[in-house]
Amino acid sequence: MKVEFDIASDQIDGARDYQEDAYMVNQLGEAENGEVCSLIIMADGMGGHAAGNVASNMVVATFNKTFQAKFPTTEIAEVLTDALNRSNDQIRASVKETPALRGMGCTMVSAYLQDNKLYWVSVGDSHLYLIRDRELIKQNADHSYGAYLDMMKEQGMEIDEQAGMSRNMLMSAMTGEEISSIDVSESPIKLRPGDRVIVASDGLDTLGAGAIIQYSSWSTTAKECVYALLKAVEDANKINQDNTTLIVVDIKERESRSIPEAPPEAVPAEPVSRVADVKIPDEPREPRSYKWLVWLIVLGALGGGGYFAWQKGLVDEAMQKGTELVESTAQTIEAELEAKPEPVVEAEPEPVVEAQPEPVIEPEPKPVFVDKADVFRDRLKSGGYGPTMIKVPAGKFRMGGASAIIAPDEVPRHEVNIQSFMVSVYEVTFEEYYRFAQATGRRKPKNNGWDVKTHPVIDVSWDDAIAYTRWLSKETGMRYRLLSESEWEYVARAGTTTPFWWGTKAGVSNAHCFDCKSEFSTSKPAKVGTYKPNAFGLYDTAGNVYEWVHDCYHRGYKDAPNDGSVWEGGDCDVRVVRGGAYRSPADSMRVENREIFKSDRGQYNVGIRVARDL
Repeated sequence: MKVEFDIASDQIDGARDYQEDAYMVNQLGEAENGEVCSLIIMADGMGGHAAGNVASNMVVATFNKTFQAKFPTTEIAEVLTDALNRSNDQIRASVKETPALRGMGCTMVSAYLQDNKLYWVSVGDSHLYLIRDRELIKQNADHSYGAYLDMMKEQGMEIDEQAGMSRNMLMSAMTGEEISSIDVSESPIKLRPGDRVIVASDGLDTLGAGAIIQYSSWSTTAKECVYALLKAVEDANKINQDNTTLIVVDIKERESRSIPEAPPEAVPAEPVSRVADVKIPDEPREPRSYKWLVWLIVLGALGGGGYFAWQKGLVDEAMQKGTELVESTAQTIEAELEAKPEPVVEAEPEPVVEAQPEPVIEPEPKPVFVDKADVFRDRLKSGGYGPTMIKVPAGKFRMGGASAIIAPDEVPRHEVNIQSFMVSVYEVTFEEYYRFAQATGRRKPKNNGWDVKTHPVIDVSWDDAIAYTRWLSKETGMRYRLLSESEWEYVARAGTTTPFWWGTKAGVSNAHCFDCKSEFSTSKPAKVGTYKPNAFGLYDTAGNVYEWVHDCYHRGYKDAPNDGSVWEGGDCDVRVVRGGAYRSPADSMRVENREIFKSDRGQYNVGIRVARDL
């Protein structure tokens, strides 16, 4: 029996001056066996340091990128652990580069759902619960001092609390130092339709187990459950209430869907433009490792005070500098984001007019321009036309992000000069790709019953995308190719300097993504051209589907070319995708954001945009 997920999420600040929690819900699509997969990451910044929120955001971004690079995989526990360790390494590297950040850190829990299987990895005192038959079942380990005392009491060994150690003191966390204990599921918990999974920061501890069960039972949907629990936390009006983040997943039986075969041959047509902790009886748990208890005993021998109490001396010295650094960085970023965008192109291109096929007279086809505009479609030797293309002007821009703290592979920001070239107005559609697949005998990706004329092709690998551009070159006599990474960012920015070409925030109805509050279902991409174009006349550079670029992946822009050319070298087993997707969070649509996938595999959320030399 196949299942699907109804996921909802939200957070509150409580009595804190700023939000220390960060989270991401990434609906990954299908594994190789067709099972639906989702990744949830929640990190809670340590409140004892001014940059706790920096650490949590850094961990979420690095964890997601590391996991996605290895998805799909059968070595789930290993990949989850590797993603956590790489996130911790990123904190270490940031502290080494900026000593004022020393002492910052966070706890985290990540849940990976693959059909009816639940895996996790966690560090610290955040929570992963399963609600089944009105029982609240804690799945992940709690690495707090209080949890240790409770566990020892249950085992008949009541221990007096050490002076100077509070119950919520963390015995394991991510600070860039070696992590004393990691809880990872070696084997999954089996889920059933009707189960509810809750991922939460420790702010939810304001409510007892009975209250969580009661509010959950009153909620028929995941969204209602999130609202009810967070409202209950607020209504408790607890002094010094911590930030609270909540992600709820309802497990539902998946309805069977028939997937029609792709048409034998697609007719070329221009895209349509549209502007309680108990064990589960039938699933025994693997025994947990409590190696960290040995560490605790050593800690007690050293006189108590706790791991993070030891660190506090280091934190206090850096606190003022850390606060100044974070505030300075935020002010710099805010100033850049609020700068008025100055589009290079002042007027939008004229509407595309369908050109009628004419007999080919010359041995090599020539581009067909419409009313002297820079919008055209090249004729194909085999008949019909290629993708709708538009000329973008030459120019220069600053590529990359503003800070290495959150996204270290987006820096250093550097100036790049771009020569004029052609780029496809829309993402390549199923119909356009099917024509190539029919001619070359290449596999046709499933269209899932969507309109092939208007929906972007997905499930195409980087190798497929390259082959498609080479076929277009042969058919037209022009040099088609994938965009370089710098060319992609240039055309996506379209003269702006903000995270999104329309402004500093994702907003509503600007694009199609998981949390864009779009009117369209996040179960599939929207039709190409559904949302308004940017100043260069390009549609869907943000959201809908990720787009392959030519470049291999490098961990940063040091020594990157400044002339718009493809950057080879680096890790070429994976290639870069840009632009975000319909089942990815809004943050993935930031114009500087980079994601990576294996080059020889298609993905449910990755498509193609092509370039052409003049």
